[in-house]
Amino acid sequence: MAHCIVDAAEAILDREYPVLDHGFVRLVDYLGSDERIVQSARVSYGAGTKSYRQDKGLIAYLLRNDHTSPFEQVNFTFHIKMPIFVARQWIRHRTARVNEISGRYSVMEGEHYLPHREQINLQSEDNKQGRTNEAVSDEVADQVLKILEADQRRTYESYEALLEMGIARELSRINLPLSLYTEWYWQMDLHNLFHFLRLRLDEHAQYEIRVYAQVILDIIRLVCPMAVEAFEQYKLGSQTFSKSELEALRAVLRGEENPLTGRARTLFEEKLGERP
Repeated sequence: MAHCIVDAAEAILDREYPVLDHGFVRLVDYLGSDERIVQSARVSYGAGTKSYRQDKGLIAYLLRNDHTSPFEQVNFTFHIKMPIFVARQWIRHRTARVNEISGRYSVMEGEHYLPHREQINLQSEDNKQGRTNEAVSDEVADQVLKILEADQRRTYESYEALLEMGIARELSRINLPLSLYTEWYWQMDLHNLFHFLRLRLDEHAQYEIRVYAQVILDIIRLVCPMAVEAFEQYKLGSQTFSKSELEALRAVLRGEENPLTGRARTLFEEKLGERP
């Protein structure tokens, strides 16, 4: 099969999709499409069928049953600009190939992330790494934004002063804050990209990385619409149950009392959408 050309993807190559206040996502290149997935699968499965409906069914079957290698045949390269604290969460997904701008070689731009006041929330009491969904008062939000903006301005002015003194860039940068924007080229195959998206689109993921994940999902939908539809059906919108949770689910379906108690019961009910 020759190189896959997807008209919808070609139309958006190098287009910047804005994210947050100064960030963006650009699709730089892609390799493969839905066609490549089914073509690579048929190398193993034989001639197979070739109608749109049957291709869609094959992709759904592959994803539903965790036949991952055909999805690894599709690759995406993105140019992404994000705050450093988002990049440090992002880099935990080690299956990507990344090339990031270096403050040792380049003078960093003075662009910092300031959260929208609706995203300024208090610490969650039951989630040590998260925040509540309720925004603080306008008065508190104004104080927070004032503190953040003043610190960002002061540290960048100090950075510029060190550069003007002739201090090496690799030293001048060390006090720059996590709110500073960085950029990288990020390449990942579709199988691992789906894993990234499932984690980073989860409601428990930090807002600032969720918005990037949503833009990426919308972009790859143009390249692989059938694969993304299957992903949303069987992975993104799905739940995994433990052995004890399955036993509890069978009991509930039989009209019996849920045998789970305590934290186990809470987690089970959250999966069923019975808790906020």
